[in-house]
Amino acid sequence: MTDAKAEHRTLAHAAGELPSVHVDDYNIELANDDGFIGDRVSKGAFRDLVEDWREKLRQVGDDPLGDVPSRDVGKKRLDRLMLSDDPLASGVVLGAVEDFAQELATVVRRFLRQKAWRDTRAIVVGGGFSDSQAGRFAIGRAAAILRAGGVDITLRPIRNHPDEAGLIGAAHLAPSWMFSGYDSLLAVDIGGSNIRAGVLVTNSRKAPDLSRAAVWRSQLWRHRDEAPQPSRDEAVAKLVRMLRGLIERAGRARLKLAPFVGVGCPGLIEADGTITRGGQNLPGNWESSRFHLPSEIAAAIPEIGGHETTVVMHNDAVVQGLSEVPNMTELDHWGVLTVGTGLGNARFSNRLRDDAHG
Repeated sequence: MTDAKAEHRTLAHAAGELPSVHVDDYNIELANDDGFIGDRVSKGAFRDLVEDWREKLRQVGDDPLGDVPSRDVGKKRLDRLMLSDDPLASGVVLGAVEDFAQELATVVRRFLRQKAWRDTRAIVVGGGFSDSQAGRFAIGRAAAILRAGGVDITLRPIRNHPDEAGLIGAAHLAPSWMFSGYDSLLAVDIGGSNIRAGVLVTNSRKAPDLSRAAVWRSQLWRHRDEAPQPSRDEAVAKLVRMLRGLIERAGRARLKLAPFVGVGCPGLIEADGTITRGGQNLPGNWESSRFHLPSEIAAAIPEIGGHETTVVMHNDAVVQGLSEVPNMTELDHWGVLTVGTGLGNARFSNRLRDDAHG
C-alpha cells in the first residue's frame, strides 16, 4: 500500500451520508433470464432497436437510413430523421423510441420494487442518451406509460446538460465549510467512453444550496476512440495533465480554487477509494487492489494554491444525481438513472434541513 493510499483511507469516499442527502443505494445490478436488465436501456441498446426496425424494412424494400450501420448513426442525425418530412425514416426512429420507452418503463418498475427504492417519488434520467430529442421523447413516453399504468412517479430528464451534471454534482461531495474562502473547485467525470475534467464555480455566496453552481471550463478526452486503447496508467497520466492545465487556467483567471478534487467513477466504490466492481468499460484494470485513483491524483497534484489536495471519489451516477439536489428539496426520496455506455443508478433520501450542510 502506498503512503498516499493510507492517508486517503481517512476520507469519505463513496459516503452514504453526504451534506444534503443520504445515498440509500447505488450501482444495483438487476438481472433476469436474459442477463442484466440495465443492458436493455443503454445507448447501444437504442441503436440495436433502430437496427431491428431497419432490418424489418430491408426485408420488404429499401432502408430509409441508407447503408450507414446503426451503431455509427449519430444522435443528432437520429433527431433530424425523427423530426424530418420523410415519414418512413421518422417512423423507424419513433419505433425505436417507443420500444426503448417500454423497456425503460419496465426497468423503472423493477427498481421501484427494490427495498432501497421504496417510496421513491421522482427519478431523473441523465447520461448521454438524455441529451437528444429521441432520448427526451423516450423518457417522456416512459413517464406516460408508467402514469397510465398506475405508477405514481415523476420521470424526467436531468436539468443540467448531462456532461455538466457529472461535474456539478461533485460540489455536493464535500461539506460547505470546506469551500470557505474559495469560489471554485476541480471536478472529474470518468465514463466508459469519455473522461471529462472541469473547473466548477460554486457561486455559493449567491446560492448557498449550490443551485447556481456552473462549469467554468472543462476538457474532454474520448478514450474509447483511441487506437490502440490506452492503458490504465496512460489514462491516469492524461487525466493529471488535464487537471494541471485547468489549475493553470483558473490561476490566470484569478479564481480561488479550493484544494479539492471531486471524482465520479463507474462501479462500486469502497470507503477506502478502491473500485471493486463495475469498472470493466474503463481503459485497463481499474478494479485491481493495487490501484487507487484518489492517491494517484493526490500524488501527482499534492497541493493546490499552497494547500494539501483532498480527493474524494464516488460513483458517477451518484455524482450526476447530486447535481439535482437543489431541485429535489420538496421530496423525501428520489433517484437517478444514467443511460450511457451502461445503466447507472442511485437512490437518495433528503436530509432534514437542520442537519444538512454540516
